Amino acid sequence: MNPPLHRPVWAEVDLDAIRNNAAVLKAHARVEHLMAVVKADGYGHGAVPVARAALEGGATWLGVALVEEGIALRDAGITAPVLVLSEPPAEAAAALLAAELTPTVYTHGFAAALTAAAGDGVVDVHLKLDTGMRRVGLAEEFWEPAFARLAASPSLRVAGIWSHLAVGDEAGNAFNELQGERFARGLAMAEAVGLRPDLRHLCNSGGTTLYPALHHDMVRTGIALYGLEAAPGVKLEGLRPAMSIRTRLSLVKRVQPGDTVSYGRRWTATEPTVIGTVPAGYADGIRRGLTGKGQATHRGRRVPMAGTVCMDQLLVDLGPDADAEAGDDVWLLGGPAEDPVTAEDWAAWLDTITYEVTCGIGARIPRVHLGE
Repeated sequence: MNPPLHRPVWAEVDLDAIRNNAAVLKAHARVEHLMAVVKADGYGHGAVPVARAALEGGATWLGVALVEEGIALRDAGITAPVLVLSEPPAEAAAALLAAELTPTVYTHGFAAALTAAAGDGVVDVHLKLDTGMRRVGLAEEFWEPAFARLAASPSLRVAGIWSHLAVGDEAGNAFNELQGERFARGLAMAEAVGLRPDLRHLCNSGGTTLYPALHHDMVRTGIALYGLEAAPGVKLEGLRPAMSIRTRLSLVKRVQPGDTVSYGRRWTATEPTVIGTVPAGYADGIRRGLTGKGQATHRGRRVPMAGTVCMDQLLVDLGPDADAEAGDDVWLLGGPAEDPVTAEDWAAWLDTITYEVTCGIGARIPRVHLGE
């Protein structure tokens, strides 16, 4: 495949994997509705093509963090329901409604802004309850009066009630059961004053994988949709990683024992070996923290990164007997190797999570969507 631009570095996103993952998740959850969370440009994979593929795979809703993200989906012709997962500033209410996005609501101020923007119309909203995450959502002490106000509102219809698990990716953590009980209590209180939402949803990717009793009417899947672990070992069988990062050697050179490479001279050759230059670096999201830890694959086998990752380039130790030349494919993630480098590997090397790995791949690396 030819590089999409002048520099041979690109990310290949397998949309068939997205379709497959949506189908696997929906079959596992055994619920009517699956939300594909495509915020942050589809976790770095490309929101619009991912959204289309997820819907083709069985998703019925899309989730975004920002009104702007929802508008981008609408501008691309996507008509599926889109939930904005947090309240935007009040002045964004009119734009949200104009794009036919579904708002999350949990404050009186934003509810008032929606009411004003609705005019004589009725707006479907999803009410978010704080059951223990303590990030956003309606605190429990305000549930009863808020339910009463919403039940009496002529402008706002509570079409959904939801919450978010704080430790949904931890099997056996009792806090998930506690949040489930709090959520059930909130649903009962809402029903008592006449609120009967179409959708109740609590589970993220981890909860979808580990806590089937908490699935309710819909599950919201982000990282699992992209075929990655929500936490070490938390991944359904049958999910496939969707992103690979492919590049090509720009230079190959032989070094001798005692030679050092890259900034800071942090790597020293202990034997004659072949060093390859890869034209990608931390400005592309190939994090400097991979220095001394990271690996890539070349001709089907893993090779270690050598020396400090630079802004635009990094080096790999191809070995003393390497059969290598400029133009050879090098895969920083995925690829055809029997043991490809994974986002989970990066997360372990960087002491982070898979979410940050793919979200952090920069815009200088073009996305090529396979299977559109």
